[in-house]
Amino acid sequence: VSPSEMLSFAKSQVDYILGDNPRATSYMVGYGNNYPRQVHHRGSSIVSIKVDPSFVSCRGGYATWFSRKASDPNVLTGAIVGGPDAYDNFADQRDNYEQTEPATYNNAPILGVLARLHGGQGVYNQLLPVAQPKPVPHPKLTPTPASSSNPITVEQRMTDSWLNHGRTYHRYSTIVTNKSDKTVKNLKISISKLYGPLWGLTKFGDSYTFPAWTNSLPAGKSIEFVYIHSASPANVLVSSYTFA
Repeated sequence: VSPSEMLSFAKSQVDYILGDNPRATSYMVGYGNNYPRQVHHRGSSIVSIKVDPSFVSCRGGYATWFSRKASDPNVLTGAIVGGPDAYDNFADQRDNYEQTEPATYNNAPILGVLARLHGGQGVYNQLLPVAQPKPVPHPKLTPTPASSSNPITVEQRMTDSWLNHGRTYHRYSTIVTNKSDKTVKNLKISISKLYGPLWGLTKFGDSYTFPAWTNSLPAGKSIEFVYIHSASPANVLVSSYTFA
């Protein structure tokens, strides 16, 4: 695994924590529109002394404030909570300490990653005196003519966004174009990181194929499909096809 791949993976994990996930939930308290409101934290859960100067005992705080269903009166801005399980399930409840309790061992690593990402390709790289491997040449991905070996192109763009119950949803339009001089048949499209409904394709096993109203894509023509979810664009790849 190259250093650039590791850095890219680290960035994707930060994006996930900050809200680019199936729940569109930021697990950093106070960041974004949708973040944990019932943090398992005494200072967050009990009203400020400026609001109520009455003394709060240990047991009294537990009895009065711990089981409240309302949001925390104080926002612990910047704290990273435990987060979701392996299936992206998350219960924002004060007694769900495994998922809603903030901890320094959550914040410490993300602070280091953010510092590295902020450093970019500058002098911060010199803090780690390691031997840098020679870059592996990769072919430049550019639009190709019809005679190339990659005649099927995929273009995605966001066409609309809206806020609903604290989540931001996006509508994406995806155009698949046949740039060859032959008709495409048996098209299979692989889609990953899709967290919402899709229209304009037919589900076929673990992939997608033409919609019900057609079974081919003539030369120079395109088909469009759309999907809606509360995350960044899904990964769309043409996995296989044949020419008529």
